[in-house]
Amino acid sequence: MVQDKTLTCRDCGQEFIFSASEQEFYAEKGFQNEPGRCPACRQARKQANGGRTGGYARQPRQMYPAVCANCGIETEVPFQPSGDKPVYCRECYQTNRRY
Repeated sequence: MVQDKTLTCRDCGQEFIFSASEQEFYAEKGFQNEPGRCPACRQARKQANGGRTGGYARQPRQMYPAVCANCGIETEVPFQPSGDKPVYCRECYQTNRRY
């Protein structure tokens, strides 16, 4: 039978409870490791990573200036326009996109 465990947070050093229900949840999801951080430090880490739980925080996307081939307004797109294909603003793209 699974019992509550007291663990120590690797970030702040405080002890926290790894409850029996949390342990069952971890086992159900197939997680092999116990949590290394207390709930407060896990939340702080999640906030620092923009809501993502692992890896690195996403860098802002490089945007490039362009002129919409449909309506002619100046816009920005997340790719370097090569000039051989039309580029559309968000509104024109949504209106004309094929499903």
